[in-house]
Amino acid sequence: MESELLTAAELGTKLHKTAPALAQWRYKGIGPKFVKIGGGVRYRASDVEAWLDEQTRSQTGQALPSA
Repeated sequence: MESELLTAAELGTKLHKTAPALAQWRYKGIGPKFVKIGGGVRYRASDVEAWLDEQTRSQTGQALPSA
């Protein structure tokens, strides 16, 4: 268990997003994977990095891979 756990506020700061925006991403299933611990949400740094890699594009018109 080596991956750092980030709170929604910490991740929001890194991505320049608000915690409510991240909550919407979780609801829609479009953001990075997350874990629920008790009543809190945490993001593994490794999952965030993997999600960011999936968002990488080389053209503006390039479609997201279908899930």
